[in-house]
Amino acid sequence: MVTAYDYEKFKSAVLTLTKIDLNAYKEKQMKRRIDSLIAKNGVKGYEPYVQLLKTNKEKFEEFINFLTINVSEFYRNPDQWKLLESQIIPELITKFGKNLKIWSAACSTGDEPYSLVMALSRHIPLSQIHITATDLDKQVIAKAKVGLYSAKSIAAVPEDLKKKYFTKIGLSYQISNEIKSRVEFREHNLLDNNYAKGYHMIVCRNVLIYFTEEAKDEVFRKFYSSLAPGGILFIGSTEQIINYRDIGYNRKNSFYYERPKN
Repeated sequence: MVTAYDYEKFKSAVLTLTKIDLNAYKEKQMKRRIDSLIAKNGVKGYEPYVQLLKTNKEKFEEFINFLTINVSEFYRNPDQWKLLESQIIPELITKFGKNLKIWSAACSTGDEPYSLVMALSRHIPLSQIHITATDLDKQVIAKAKVGLYSAKSIAAVPEDLKKKYFTKIGLSYQISNEIKSRVEFREHNLLDNNYAKGYHMIVCRNVLIYFTEEAKDEVFRKFYSSLAPGGILFIGSTEQIINYRDIGYNRKNSFYYERPKN
């Protein structure tokens, strides 16, 4: 039987190895996921598993991939994307012009930043669109750069955009280089402090539900500081910012929060 103290030591070792602080995640849920991965690898306990992570690059990458939650799809919650296209993007263009600075945070396999490019393309020439997309996990960034998706993943993409920007390859769909070239992928940990400033929109959806309330609050505050005055934060349908007024946001609706102009 693994003791709580063993798991505390494990969290400390993981922080040293990966710079990922497991204390920021809901413990019961995360511990269960990690225990199942350790069992799958046939390792007896946390200490030998840490040794495996230190000595086996493939197992280390598997662990990072397992920790990060990679459930993603294009135009997830389509009604929110319709609002983005019909109202939010035109408002941003009115405020900031067409050279918008946009960050897709915890972008997973690229579905979200590529959806953003397509939504923006209805209002802005592709050549003027640039999205910064970040994730903790090298493996999902590598998948995002390939840009190959299942039929299920792209099911909610509007038909005209699907025809224009995807090519069927076997059972999968390849997104066009026109869209891919508008996104710059980088590694980034939301629990770090190195947040760039001056974004007109930040999109971070259905990721922070896995964080503790304290970690969520910290991230929402850092997003606020990263937004330009008048900028918008777009969050997921599973999330809400309960203390948005305390942080300083105006709530436009359940999923869109604005940093007010000074």
